[in-house]
Amino acid sequence: MMISDDIKYIGVNDHSIDLFEGLYRVPNGISYNSYVIMDEKIAILDTVDAEFTEQWLNNMKEVLGDREPDYLIVQHMEPDHSANIMNFMLKYPKATIVASARAFEMMKNFFGVEFGENRRIVADGDILLLGKHKLIFMSAPMVHWPEVLVTYDSTEKILFSADAFGKFGALDVEEEWLEEARRYYVGIVGKYGIWVQKLFQKIADWDIQIICPLHGPILPKDIGYYLEKYNLWSTYQPEEEGVVIAYTSIYGNTKNAVTRLEQMLYERGYKNVVVRDLARCDVSKAVADVFRYSKLVLATTTYNADLFPPMREFIKWLTERNFSNRTVAFMENGSWAPIAAMLMREMLEKSKQISYTDTTVRILSALNEESMKQLEELADELCKDCSNQ
Repeated sequence: MMISDDIKYIGVNDHSIDLFEGLYRVPNGISYNSYVIMDEKIAILDTVDAEFTEQWLNNMKEVLGDREPDYLIVQHMEPDHSANIMNFMLKYPKATIVASARAFEMMKNFFGVEFGENRRIVADGDILLLGKHKLIFMSAPMVHWPEVLVTYDSTEKILFSADAFGKFGALDVEEEWLEEARRYYVGIVGKYGIWVQKLFQKIADWDIQIICPLHGPILPKDIGYYLEKYNLWSTYQPEEEGVVIAYTSIYGNTKNAVTRLEQMLYERGYKNVVVRDLARCDVSKAVADVFRYSKLVLATTTYNADLFPPMREFIKWLTERNFSNRTVAFMENGSWAPIAAMLMREMLEKSKQISYTDTTVRILSALNEESMKQLEELADELCKDCSNQ
């Protein structure tokens, strides 16, 4: 794949993987991206997962021909990008590894080697000249590991963005960027929004025409669109008005109440309503939905004097990713001592800029006249601004 006359793609697609990072379902696989810049000097940007060593080396050789690379730029030390550093150096022992000081510490931990004279430590603003291509480095700590670098080719105005702007899904599968990019961001980077904002400040003056991430497609146009999404996600602002109803139900009574609320919202003109059964759905998709929309209803049962486990785990996923700037409502069910609403609110107490609805729906085993009235009141409250949709 050609990115420009001088810059080629040498990454790989992984369709054998079922769980990315052992946690995130990736039905359309994942890509491990790597790039070559051909100039008077040749730079390789990042390696790939260990399962694809030979394919990656062959891709590289096909681009290099009889030439050998001068530099390996290591932007990120997660093994899906760094696993082949040693294999690269065994094949090209005269090459220089370019990375942050923290990355070289990690290389020692991973490989037991410090690389001696074959290393060049770079930091904010350092420059590597390849010929006509001028590369500028900027540290991007905690986006989403502490050693991360991004690289800007000021000649062709390309940002090599490490894990930022990545998405789930292999490159040989056609799908829109937004859904899986949002799920990727929220799951992988979501906790570190403040660090994404710091990176934005550092690179604000760069004229970026193309973004080349380490996962997902190259982004060659509409750069403002991608920057806007990352700005929203990293400041924990909703993308649009809407309600996510996340629930658990043991015998169907809480589910019945959720279905009634969903119907009431639609009847009142609410367009964006997403319902997630937390015991059965992909939790990472439910969390991404919460980042997308402005309001959240949590509905669950009291279970062993605590929360039903999938709900407890879901709220933990939210708080670990700095859930904030949302309106939250509670629905609780209990046959003799419902305390789920209180427990859910306690779990959210450290979340910032959360507004709670005045109405909490309390179900005593099954819906009755009183809890139906509460559902109506909650629907009214959630729909106060539905005309803005």
